[in-house]
Amino acid sequence: MLPSIVLRATSGLMVDLSKEGRPWLVVYCYPRTGRPDEEPPGGAAAWNAIPGARGCTPQSCAYRDHYGELAALGATVYGLSTQDTEYQSEAARRLHLPFPLVSDARLDFARALRLPTFAFAGSELIKRLTMIARAGRMEEGLYPVFPSDADAGRVVEWLRSRSSGRAGLRR
Repeated sequence: MLPSIVLRATSGLMVDLSKEGRPWLVVYCYPRTGRPDEEPPGGAAAWNAIPGARGCTPQSCAYRDHYGELAALGATVYGLSTQDTEYQSEAARRLHLPFPLVSDARLDFARALRLPTFAFAGSELIKRLTMIARAGRMEEGLYPVFPSDADAGRVVEWLRSRSSGRAGLRR
């Protein structure tokens, strides 16, 4: 079961992910988004050397591009990272995301589910993974997620298999 923890969303609302979904909830977790023309903390070379760290913006853009399909399949979408809501809001606006990002800056949600994390430049970040839930219960977890920009398409495929009665996708 998803924990009942309230997180701040870029929509301005406080969100309890355990109560979200219509009927499906898709939460893609990502380490951090960067800003154009701004080095990540610790530098680009150090960030790029971490397996799976790169790709947060392409992942978010893929969810944006597949949003119509996801919504048609009954999915509510959220992106989740440990960045604060102000930082996330800039990314949501710049990337024209039609869904909110939620901040788990204190790692309450991540720790409750024992999600994998890693330390970088003095911050604890969530590793890239995707959760699919229904009525507050985890139905599928995708980890590791690679390449990041293919994640949303895999989720669409998984949801379609559920709506047509075929066996689900496992990675």
